[in-house]
Amino acid sequence: MNIQHILIDDSNPEHYELSIYRTGKINRVRLLDKTYKTYCSLEIEAHNYAAFFHYGIAEALNKLPFLSESNNGLDSWDEAFLHNSSLSSMNRIIDERITLINPEKKEIILLGWQDEPVGVAYLREIDPARFLDFIKILKLFVSESEVQRCDLEFIL
Repeated sequence: MNIQHILIDDSNPEHYELSIYRTGKINRVRLLDKTYKTYCSLEIEAHNYAAFFHYGIAEALNKLPFLSESNNGLDSWDEAFLHNSSLSSMNRIIDERITLINPEKKEIILLGWQDEPVGVAYLREIDPARFLDFIKILKLFVSESEVQRCDLEFIL
């Protein structure tokens, strides 16, 4: 079988339309509010979304007690909530995971594939330095949320 390889390009609008092109958002919320209110949000663009899963951060964070309708914890294509009491643990887990990332080793990862109607492998280049810059912003967002006694809603 002849398989076509497509390297996802964030500057190509046609790639935004692919189901494999995923982004996410983390909202600062309060689970005890009587009505849903977002106090602040952090966007997760496609590169960092892929790296978040590739480097095993989502999987490692599933040690925490996430609430989700699917009961899958923190997972792609899902929504999950994390209570304020777990936010310092979240940052500790992230700190442990990022020690395993070589900031100078760019990688090409497989996002997914299809066999029909033609074989296609969807790839993405991961820039670890760029991802680690995002992690600094994420950790600050988590720390600020903890200080403000907010919970987090992950829309992945």
